[in-house]
Amino acid sequence: MKTKLMCALCCAAVSTGASAKQLWSDFSLSYVKGSQFEVVDPDQQTITVEHASGHNWGDTFFFVDRQESDDGDTSTYFEFSPRLSLGYVTGADLSLGLVKDVFLAGTWESGDGFDNYMAGVGVSLDLPGFQYANANIYQVNNDSTSDDVMLTLTWGIPFSISDAEFLYDGFIDWSTEEDDHASETNFTSQLKWNAGKLIGTASPVYLGIEYSHWTNKYGIEGADERNPSLLLKWHF
Repeated sequence: MKTKLMCALCCAAVSTGASAKQLWSDFSLSYVKGSQFEVVDPDQQTITVEHASGHNWGDTFFFVDRQESDDGDTSTYFEFSPRLSLGYVTGADLSLGLVKDVFLAGTWESGDGFDNYMAGVGVSLDLPGFQYANANIYQVNNDSTSDDVMLTLTWGIPFSISDAEFLYDGFIDWSTEEDDHASETNFTSQLKWNAGKLIGTASPVYLGIEYSHWTNKYGIEGADERNPSLLLKWHF
């Protein structure tokens, strides 16, 4: 209950700052198809809608997955993750070394029949060569399993080879073992080439590969996913 309250307070604080200055925003639509998924049918395709934004008060990230298996099974899952800058709230410069700012962080996970709520703290990092790098640690209030602790890392690294533009980005989620589920690690990343540069689009159109290295998927001991997938991603 306390975790839900903390997450709600974080979301409310961000909402009150919504009229403040927006620094950037990004919207994208992606399609992923793979054949080595675990737990459900190994052959699945997913359409994902994502939106991210940065403000002087913090940042937000939202995505929704619509997944369909070759056996006809379908599912919908989304996450909403706002972060409130403590530097903005206090008016103090909280940068120190590689740390650019410190945040109150919250996440709402929702799927077919469950809602999980997270609350914690996060940092944005200033790493050479990175477009962005973030780390959050959460206390998680799970709907259908024991509560646990999760660490989330996200990053984006742009690079070029001759005139070709690439982006390597992804996330690592690690959560603790509890009485009714195993510790799990989800390391999912995408290596993408900007084909939009060839066809003259104003925003990137990426072609590439997503690779999921997920140990104990959904906390199920021994459900280890090693899945390369084809990826198409269009930014607006």
